[in-house]
Order: sequence, then C-alpha cells, then structure tokens
Amino acid sequence: MKKGRERLRWDEAFVLQVVLAQRRLEARALPATPRRGQSGGLLAAFDARLPFELTAGQLAVGAELAADLAEPHPMHRLLQGEVGSGKTVCALRAMLAVVDAGGQAALLAPTEVLASQHARSIRALLGPLAAGGQLGGSSDGTRVALLTGSLGAKARREALLDAASGAAGIVVGTHALLQERVQFADLGLVVVDEQHRFGVEQRAALASKSGEGTRPHVLVMTATPIPRTVAMTVFGDLEVSTLAELPQGRSPIATHVVAPLEQPAHLSRAWARIREEVSHGQQAYVVCPRIGDGAQVEADSDEENPEVEGGPRAPDSEGADEARRPPLAVLDLAPLLEGGPLAGLRVGVLHGRLPADDKDDVMRRFAAGVAQPDAIDVLVATTVIEVGVDVPNATVMVVMDADRFGVSQLHQLRGRVGRGSAPGLCLLVTESPAGSPARERLLAVAGSTDGFELSRIDLQARREGDVLGATQSGRRSSLRLLSVLRDEDVIVAARDAAGEVVAADPTLANHAALAQAVAALVDDEQADFLEKS
Repeated sequence: MKKGRERLRWDEAFVLQVVLAQRRLEARALPATPRRGQSGGLLAAFDARLPFELTAGQLAVGAELAADLAEPHPMHRLLQGEVGSGKTVCALRAMLAVVDAGGQAALLAPTEVLASQHARSIRALLGPLAAGGQLGGSSDGTRVALLTGSLGAKARREALLDAASGAAGIVVGTHALLQERVQFADLGLVVVDEQHRFGVEQRAALASKSGEGTRPHVLVMTATPIPRTVAMTVFGDLEVSTLAELPQGRSPIATHVVAPLEQPAHLSRAWARIREEVSHGQQAYVVCPRIGDGAQVEADSDEENPEVEGGPRAPDSEGADEARRPPLAVLDLAPLLEGGPLAGLRVGVLHGRLPADDKDDVMRRFAAGVAQPDAIDVLVATTVIEVGVDVPNATVMVVMDADRFGVSQLHQLRGRVGRGSAPGLCLLVTESPAGSPARERLLAVAGSTDGFELSRIDLQARREGDVLGATQSGRRSSLRLLSVLRDEDVIVAARDAAGEVVAADPTLANHAALAQAVAALVDDEQADFLEKS
C-alpha cells in the first residue's frame, strides 16, 4: 500500500511537471526583441545617483534579469523576496535597461494607492532622469507616466500621449493600462507587481500591446515569500529569482499579540505606545479588516480589485461568522480613536473606496512626515497599505482583529513599519481564545520574522488550498495525494525528470500514455492554474 501511494504521488507530480516543462519550452519558442543594456545610459546614471549600495542579492538578480532581457525570446521570471528586500529597485534597473535599448516598460499594480506609490518612488529615485524633455530634466532622461482609472481627463490624455509616443519610457498603472485605447510605441518589458491579484486575461491583454509578431519580456513580483516546492508547482513555468538579504540599516520589527478580553490594560497600553512614538516624532498605522459605513463586508473592496481590502480570509474563520461580531471597520474606529485614546493626534483615513485624489492627498500627507502643518500622525487604514507603501518614519502598527488575516498577509502588513533607522513594533490585537488555531497562528507570526518559514505555516493552515487554481482560502486542495510541503523530494525529482523527457520529445509523440494524462490535466478544472504566467 505504501509503495502504491508513493507511485501515485510520483505520477501526479510528474504529469504536472511535464505540462510545466512544455509551457517553458513553448515560451522559449516565442519571439521577443533582445534588450541589451548600454554603457553610459540611463541605468548607469541611475546607479551612480543611488544613495545606497546595492546588496549582493540585488546585484545577482540584476545579472539574471540582464541575461534574460538579452535573449531573443521573452523573459518569464518570478522575483520574490522578503518584505523590504529591494525588489522594486531590481525591477526599476531592468526597466531602465530596456529604455536604454530603445523600448518602454510598463509596471502593473493592483491598486491606485500602490500604483501612485510606485510612480512617486520611481520619480524620486530617478530625480532629473525622470523628467526627460522637460524643464530641469536630464537631457538623457525619460518620463514616468501614471495611468489609473480615476485620473482627470487632462492628466489621462497626457499619460496616453506619452505612452503612445514613446516619450514615457516607464508607464505605471492599474487595470487602466489594460484598456484598448492604451497604446505603446515599443513595449519591451511588463512588470507585474503582486501578480497573484491579476487574472490570466489581464496579463495577456497587457502583453499583447508589444506590437505585431513579438512578445514583451515579463517579470512578475511578489512580496509574499513562496516555499520552494510551491514555486515549482504554482509558478513552475517561470524561472525564479529570490531576494533574501535585507538592505543594510533596516531596523528589526518586534511583534506581540494583544488579547484585550484577557488583559484589557494591554490594549490601553497599545494606544499609549502610539502616543509615545508620535511624541518622539514618529508615525503609526492602525489596520482594520473592513471599511465600514454600514456596508456589507463584501462591499468593502477596492474599486479596482475586489480582493484587496480583505484579502483571503483566515482559514478557520469559515462558518464562524454567525457566532462572532462583525470585523472592526476603519470608518467606525477612526472617530472613536480621535475622540478617545488618540485625542489630540492628527488621524487620517485610507481605504479603497476613497476617490483617487483623496487617496493621493492622504498618502502625501502621511509620507511627508510630522513637520508639515497638514501632516498625519496616525493612519487608520484597510489592507490597501499591505504592499508597496514606504514611509520610513512609521514605527508602530496596531492590527485590529488580527485573527481575521492570514499569516502571510500579517507578515506583509508589519513590513510597513521599521523601514527607517528606528525599530518597528507591530501589535496584533485579537479576541481569539488562547490555544485556538487562530491564536496559534498569531503567535507564529509574533515568533518569527522569516517570511519563508511563515509561508509554510500559512500553507499548512490553509490545508494547501487550491494549489493549482485561483482559490486562496484553503477549503480544499486540488492535489489528490501530493503535498507541496511533505513531498519536496518527489517534486524536485519529478521536475528534473520531466525536463529531460520534454527536451527529448516536446510533443510526447513517443509517450502516448503520458500525452493522454497531460491532456486530461490540461482539460481539468485546474486549467486556470496552468495559465498563471
């Protein structure tokens, strides 16, 4: 019986890896314009003005990306890394290499907040290099255009013109980039941030804008560390680069679980700690699971991406909603804090349903620091701040109803603090009882800052989820006998064996039974997964 199960696990892993090996081979057969960097160009000028040294990991990833971009077939690479490991700088260096080679790069972000943050960060890093052809700009520079769904008519026309004419070497945007009217002069690289939030058709729509007969190079990024075997299955048709090293000077983050039902004074102490940090010139986040204002939880979603605000629910919250109070909401909690424990502090609100101009204004005021007259000391927000938001002056985060979030999501959230020279503090507030699975998950987050370790815990908690499909909540697993955590050796060996078979017989003409098994898998309900990249 044991040998039979082992064989079935091998068969399942092998057939899957054969499909992925075929996908990799098909991708290499597609044509793409090689984008070789040039000495003395934008990339060199950018590197020269960087205020910090690139880590060894960033340099290694840069070399991998440069090699891929120089090939006559499209790059398909996943860049993953710890929170704050510098993935955006790696992507920007690749984009500048493409601009040096005469092409354009598009950066696709899941929310307007993140897209705007990326545009601001890129412009700040490039300085005059981001104002090509404009007063005060570098003669060798380019432009960075921002295109989102809620842009005003004039700003939208300018962004569309800069993209179509090629004046903008870098175009940052949300789903608005996918619209038919958005055209590029020569799209050479597509960077997809937080790729799991985009569907197959959306990524394909952007890739199709590169022109007749060629495909753009594609780099997808995720700030959620992925266990090795998950990368070989869920992202098995991508080459994978990993950034594990944090830049020098990054401060440690301490994480503690706060249980107010057991120790009411601890929550009072959390608010007092925020006041202390603000009195020392620092800033803080308070995160809630939903927006509020009397709407249903399902309605509390970002206007461009319904999954963003809540994200995947914690695995043990299923079926328990009737016995629990509704999740705390931003619009309910913010006034209570302003009139209570945080009275006298400047409290701002941020969520996905705010108009784009209001979001930008809130983020500008929060990012500007406490010295500005309209500054924000404490930002009460949904998970719209989960990724990409970089405010080095923020040192404290209080996550309300933390048990409503997944392990990896909490790891992402706390990565918003401790990004400067001062140490960070994350407080996970929960009413889940001691000893419950929810409390144990929170203790795991508090006990480790290793995102790769936490991603394994998250996967176990979700019972591996629909590993091959779009489901993230973990109510079932599409793998029958194979476990991406337990069967690492099987998956690694199957990947190697599948690569050899497909290299020798790409169409499986001499492997009739295997070809039939592959066809059945492709036709199965998991086909969505097999198109992930």
